[in-house]
Formats: sequence, C-alpha cells, structure tokens
Amino acid sequence: MSVLIAPSVLSADFLYLDREIQMLNESEADWIHVDVMDGSFVPNISFGLPIVNALYGAAEKPLDVHLMINSPDCYLEKFAQAGATWMSVHYEACTHLHRSIQTIRDLQCYAGVVLNPHTPVHLLEDILPELDYVLLMSVNPGYGGQKFIPQTLEKIRKMKKMIETINPDCLIEVDGGISLTNAADIIAAGADVLVAGNAVFKNENPKQVISDLKKIG
Repeated sequence: MSVLIAPSVLSADFLYLDREIQMLNESEADWIHVDVMDGSFVPNISFGLPIVNALYGAAEKPLDVHLMINSPDCYLEKFAQAGATWMSVHYEACTHLHRSIQTIRDLQCYAGVVLNPHTPVHLLEDILPELDYVLLMSVNPGYGGQKFIPQTLEKIRKMKKMIETINPDCLIEVDGGISLTNAADIIAAGADVLVAGNAVFKNENPKQVISDLKKIG
C-alpha cells in the first residue's frame, strides 16, 4: 500500500475553506485531517461540530477527525453524526479507553488512539487489537507549524514492531512537522499515513506538494 496523505485543514485559509476543500477534492489527498481543539486539553481552540459538518458537506474525501479534547466520550456520537469517517481520541484524555474505542466502532467509524510525544507506545499493547489506526504526534499538540521531533522516528519503529505482532492491519499515522524533506525517513520508519498542514497549505502549489508526498511513499 502506498502512503496515505491527510492534509490538515488547521493550516488552511479559514476565510476560504470552501476553496481549500475543493482544492483537496481535486488533489491526490486520501483523507482530510480535522483537528478539533478545546482550549483545555491543548492550549488552543480550533473548530467544532458546525465546521466539521460543513466540511463533510463539501468534502469528497473521508474526514479524519482528531479529537484533542477532554472528555471526548461526551462528543463521539455528535462527531460521527457530523461526518467523521476516521475518529481518534488521545490516550491521555480517556479514563476508560476501551469503552471509548468501542463506542467509536459502534458508531461505524474507524477507531484510533493518539499518543503525545512523551507517551510510550507500549501503553497501547492491550488496546491495539481493537484499533484501526494509531496516531503518533511528532510535535506537541495544539499548534500548526512546529518542528518535527526527531525521536519520533524510533517511536514509529517500535510501534511498527508491536503492530506486526499484534494487529498487522492497524495503520500508523504521524502528525506534526512533516515535509518533503523528512517524509522519506518517516515512511521508512513505518508510517502509513502522513498528516501535512503547513507543508501543503503554505505552499504556492499545494496540489503538487500532495502529489510529491504520494510519490515518496
């Protein structure tokens, strides 16, 4: 399988979101990554249910909804109804993680767990059989435009070994500081899905960047 590209609309021009989504529809992007932030779990507020639902109405690619929020269980059904296809919650935000994942799957969404940079991958060993994907943060969550944390490469390799043993169908998604410069190393370490924000939307030719990232994989 070639690498999947999930441009993050957190870096899009919010004044022209319809134009940005149309560009992604016409590109080689596979998913559209949507960062939902509550200003509590992370020190930033992005957008919520009405925007996700509006994106769903315009998008021709699956929405990959990344919930950077406290108490995500309270909102899983609402985000599924708003149009999420893939939905991930943070390990650090879920007291009863298995219940959260089961709820996402019961809502007919693909279920993922996100790990912050400081959270070791071995903590997912017991829940891994239930997951469709793991999202590894390669920056501290909350803001776009940060630099890739180099130690993430070894973390991806460790995660890949666990997945090959426990759940070979589980995908590894990586989010934060990804560019044409480091994408090859990230893919070589074992990543299946690349989230790209600034690398795509801050470029004069975003569709070409997406195409170039696909070719690397």
